[in-house]
Amino acid sequence: MASDMNDYFNKKKNESQRSGGGFQAPKPPKFDFNMGGGNKAGVFWLIGGFILLLVLAKPFVIINEGERGILSTNGKYEVQALLPGLHFLIPVIQKVYIVDTKVRIINYADKIDRASTAGDGILVKPSITVLDKRGLPVGIDLTVQYRLNGQLAAQTISNWGFSWEDKIIDPVARDIVRNVVGQYEAENLPIMRNTIATQIEAGIRKSVEGQKNAPAELESIQLREIILPQKVKEQIERVQLAKQEVERAQQEVERAKQEALKKETEAQGVANALTIEASAQAKANQLIANSLTPGLLKLEQVKVQGKFNEALKENKDAKIFLTPGGSTPNIWVDMKTDHTQKISSKE
Repeated sequence: MASDMNDYFNKKKNESQRSGGGFQAPKPPKFDFNMGGGNKAGVFWLIGGFILLLVLAKPFVIINEGERGILSTNGKYEVQALLPGLHFLIPVIQKVYIVDTKVRIINYADKIDRASTAGDGILVKPSITVLDKRGLPVGIDLTVQYRLNGQLAAQTISNWGFSWEDKIIDPVARDIVRNVVGQYEAENLPIMRNTIATQIEAGIRKSVEGQKNAPAELESIQLREIILPQKVKEQIERVQLAKQEVERAQQEVERAKQEALKKETEAQGVANALTIEASAQAKANQLIANSLTPGLLKLEQVKVQGKFNEALKENKDAKIFLTPGGSTPNIWVDMKTDHTQKISSKE
């Protein structure tokens, strides 16, 4: 085969010599990286591939307000949570978990429409069933508002995991409600509602906020409804009706007392008025008696005698004129009319 190649090159050399030119080896092709259209496309493909690599690898993360980022490097959580903003990370080696630090709600209720109330940050759980002091079942509807402690979010997730609220808030709320309600009898729960609500809130706050590293912040705890057994409801209704009857009777008695007191006051007022009037009259009579001297009485007798004399002038038929004891009252008899008239009386 080597001889064949030598024959080929000797033949080409002889042909070149006959044509007057020398043998020239073929030149390699040249590429223009500056202006060639195909080369531009290659650059674009290179840039596009780099961008695609960035998108697929995603070496950055954006954290929004109301969120925190838990940075994991080779499976180990960083102690400090990432704040809202843009953060770069090493693909494959590092990963960021987003956790919600906005206010979240757990509604413990059976009558709430779960489909219409459950949503972002809202959990709906069955009513808390507890036993009262005598062992009767009672349902408690409760609403708990809370949020993840953003400053210690990484430690909370590291200790409790991403289902931390099911391990902290839910069991604590149920345990405190059972302990508080178990101290009372069912029929007294509506009466002690405000006290029970205060005790439940204080107990849940103390238990949750007393956890190591304060994983959650409680916003509010609301006791919405106390669901009693039907027999207890009927008993309470009967007691309420009896109380209403007693109150109505007491009101009637009080009204009668007020009316009697009013009449007694009026009678006392009349008696006092008569007493005052009699006392005044007695004082007046005493004053008059003290003022009747013998001379004054004689003067009054003369005045009355003068009136009789005037009357006798007009009544000519008068037959008898009597003056008993020589003093008033003076009586005269009118024979014409055949009856006695009392003209004047003066003591």
